[in-house]
Amino acid sequence: MNARILPYVLILPVTLFLCLFFIYPFVLVAKQAFTTGAGFTMDNFREVVSYWKFPISLKNTLLLAAAVVPIQLALSLLMATMVTKMKRGRDLVLYVWTIPLGISDLAAGLIWLAIFEQSGFLNSMMQGVGIVDKPVNLLTFQNPGLVFIAIALAEIWRATAIMLVILVAGIGLIPKEYYEAAEVFGASPWKRFLRITLPMLRPSLQTALVLRVIMAFEVFAVVAALGGTLFPVLMGETYAYQFDLLNNGAAAAMALIILVISIAATLVILRALRVPKGATI
Repeated sequence: MNARILPYVLILPVTLFLCLFFIYPFVLVAKQAFTTGAGFTMDNFREVVSYWKFPISLKNTLLLAAAVVPIQLALSLLMATMVTKMKRGRDLVLYVWTIPLGISDLAAGLIWLAIFEQSGFLNSMMQGVGIVDKPVNLLTFQNPGLVFIAIALAEIWRATAIMLVILVAGIGLIPKEYYEAAEVFGASPWKRFLRITLPMLRPSLQTALVLRVIMAFEVFAVVAALGGTLFPVLMGETYAYQFDLLNNGAAAAMALIILVISIAATLVILRALRVPKGATI
């Protein structure tokens, strides 16, 4: 086979897969969002944006992402650095830390619900040490801050491992000679981290942040399990439009709004963490 044609033949299955399961459904969703029986219209977007829950769900989604992602980034950097420095038990520790990757979003939400609900672990512990006389209902509209904290903790526990795996792989690609040379010249561990690890980890950080931020804007099952209607988010409203209100056009409009927000966040991250030309790590 001609060497010029071979690369295109190899990527053909992936291209067909993307066209069939991404581009075609995206075109259908865009058509639903921008058209009605009367033709092209923006009514679906006007209906979605003017709904009283939209600004609340948008604020909650952005606030949750702003609170969770930086903590996950710091934790994953710390955990990845610790793992790569371990001499023994590295694989076991990494396996234990990545267990949440095998748990679905809804299952993770239910696990944390078992901690925070009225008959859950937290109430039992507080009652055992005498903080409360009887179990109290923690996840109510009277405790919005606690509902937010519960959702944030569940998200941090569930999805930090995604960033961890990417960063561990990135640190593993950094040549050891750089650290050895820096150590010879008297650089402290903190300076080696700032001057070597972070700059050379930029491509991995870029990938991890883009992936995690996009997932943060799509959070749904964890919120549904812990907050229900007490903490509306964009994806939850999309689900409500599609399956509760049976309004396909409004659901499609919400999906496109989430897509636009995700693309904007991705561009910001790519701009902030630009990889220099010629970088191979």
